[in-house]
Amino acid sequence: MPSAVNPTPTTAAPVPGDARGPGQGSDGISRPWLIAGLAALFVGLAAALIFSGAAAAREVSDPGALVRWGLPVSKAIHNVAVATVIGGLIFAVGILPRDRTGSRSKQRDAPEHPAFTRALAVAAAAGAVWTLSAIAVLVLGYADIAGQGISGDPEFTRSLVYFMTDIETGRAWLTVVIIAAVVTTVLFGVRSRGGLALTLILSLIGLVPAALIGHSSSSSDHEGAINSLGLHLVGVSAWVGGIIMLALLSGVLGGAGAGGRNKGASAGTPDITEPTLRRFSSLAGFAFALVFASGVINASIRLTTWSDLFGSAYGQLILAKTAAVLVLGGIGLMHRRWVIPQLGNRAMGRSARRVLWQLVIVELIIMGATSGIAVALGRSAPPQPTTFAPDASPAFLLSGYELPPELTPERWLTEWRPDWLWIAVVVFALVAYVLGVWKILRRGDSWPWFRTVNWAVGLVVLTYVTSGPPSVYGRVLFSAHMVDHMALTMVAPIFLVLGAPMTLALRALTPRRDSSRGPREWLLIIIHSKFSQLVTHPLFAAANFAGSIVLFYYSDAFGYAMRDHVGHELMNLHFALTGYIFVLTMIGTDPLPRRAPYPMRLLLLLATMGFHAFFGVAIMGGTGLLAADYFGNLGRPWGPSALLDQQMGGAVAWGIGEVPTLLVAIGVAIMWSRSDARESKRTDRAADRNNDADLTAYNDMFAKLAERDAKLAERNSKLEGR
Repeated sequence: MPSAVNPTPTTAAPVPGDARGPGQGSDGISRPWLIAGLAALFVGLAAALIFSGAAAAREVSDPGALVRWGLPVSKAIHNVAVATVIGGLIFAVGILPRDRTGSRSKQRDAPEHPAFTRALAVAAAAGAVWTLSAIAVLVLGYADIAGQGISGDPEFTRSLVYFMTDIETGRAWLTVVIIAAVVTTVLFGVRSRGGLALTLILSLIGLVPAALIGHSSSSSDHEGAINSLGLHLVGVSAWVGGIIMLALLSGVLGGAGAGGRNKGASAGTPDITEPTLRRFSSLAGFAFALVFASGVINASIRLTTWSDLFGSAYGQLILAKTAAVLVLGGIGLMHRRWVIPQLGNRAMGRSARRVLWQLVIVELIIMGATSGIAVALGRSAPPQPTTFAPDASPAFLLSGYELPPELTPERWLTEWRPDWLWIAVVVFALVAYVLGVWKILRRGDSWPWFRTVNWAVGLVVLTYVTSGPPSVYGRVLFSAHMVDHMALTMVAPIFLVLGAPMTLALRALTPRRDSSRGPREWLLIIIHSKFSQLVTHPLFAAANFAGSIVLFYYSDAFGYAMRDHVGHELMNLHFALTGYIFVLTMIGTDPLPRRAPYPMRLLLLLATMGFHAFFGVAIMGGTGLLAADYFGNLGRPWGPSALLDQQMGGAVAWGIGEVPTLLVAIGVAIMWSRSDARESKRTDRAADRNNDADLTAYNDMFAKLAERDAKLAERNSKLEGR
């Protein structure tokens, strides 16, 4: 592919071992190849739509060719635009140096690195395209569902407004439009990396509505499909967006300083190609694993037989997409194993750079075609039905799942329903922890095995309460829900805190030497932030830990969390975090902005124990059903009544809530004792070094006071004798 890169004139001497002479270096991808990647998107989309028949005219309520083809094209543009926004923000926030010199300068007026500037400019332009394409999808999506062409008729406008405000799909795309517009506005004005990090989070939230609609929302395991699709979108956006940014930044990564050959860069700008590729390679490896695993899970939910996979157009498109992902994974492995290590080699650096951009072009074209196939999959009907049965049970209509069998002791171990979101969190946390320990041990340092065991146990408990029987039966029994809640907020956090993950991360992660911010830098910023100072303040942590229970269960938030998937996941996240932060302030060894004295910790623990007891007793004695429109309408034919089960849940909250708190109190007492022992040893060592100088000075002080008192007494007696 000799024409894939821009030849840049240079006066540098030929590199030994490089057959090409001056003027044949490669410092970027030319514009025609960027256009080729976009063309591959539309070719793949058209081919997949024709193959699956998704763009064929309908026999009834056909909206017309404009809608049938315009909607998938708009979705394809939308997907590329949002991926570019996310990729640009990831590069600006965690990969590229902000300053042109590349040093860790604290000067606010330091000139920006050209790559940083271009990344934000591209992200802002992509944000505008994201907004406009989301509007197009909203309008065309309504026309597609209504089965009519685009029209300026007032009735069309009124129906479109109703679609945006009262129909789930319309509300979802309206939310995407609003998020895209906000992100685009911010990108045109914000340059601080803290603000850009928050913008990145908002952009990722913009992926949630797409996961909540379509085939996933009505699959047999709808929550598993939603979670796997959401994880898939996150991985794809980071991966595709990163490749797009590499292609668009290829001309400004080479720099113009020592060894740099980019004539468009200012003098003194260093070559950042190698660190950029190395950092993105780590992210791309994670994204590949996430995309492949979530894709397999999502496909297994929608395709239940091998004949569905091999005998349907839908399944064959999935096979084509899977093959493309595996090829891309192989190219990424080539980057990591050969290209990146050779970039710093003077003899092979220029040829490696040339191969680098050629491989990026191949990735760009394959990703474009794969993205088109993905859009066509969204327009194609899977072999399995995606509509509710007309005789669906009340439990299915309320929770999305049929009632599990009657709860028995053995079913506390056997009834599982994987929550792929939390499983992904657990797998990532375990792999990252093991890699951190391995890095520390390989360096020759030590890491207590006790911490590793506690971390693993905490992750096992977290998996059990989010995917196991407490989660399954917590949807139909308040008592099981309370077991789930108490284990999530009071059992798992104890083990996780004892694993000291932040300490491990700070020891294992390598500090950045340039003006970019890596995971270690962001972790330190979060630890020392004003927000961290607030939420980890002992009084706030205790009040949040205890008070949020009442606010949650005695408000509409409880019913929302039981009925809605997003509410349920937010509930799990909230209680896991509040429990973790509270335990961290009590017995954690990880760095915190502020630590409470040990007596205050014990007082706070006693207060929370009393509060939990009060909450449990209140539930036990309550005569009104919490979330009555949910628990009262499940139609459960087995087990106690909903009110009796709720009262049993109060007993669970009282009983289970006290034991972990007592264990934490014992931990605080042990830490207090050890702290006093360390202080005594420190004092003894200091006394040995200075021959008890402190004690001697202390005794001398009392001797002087006694001598002064004796003189005063003698003086007073003389005065009285006169």
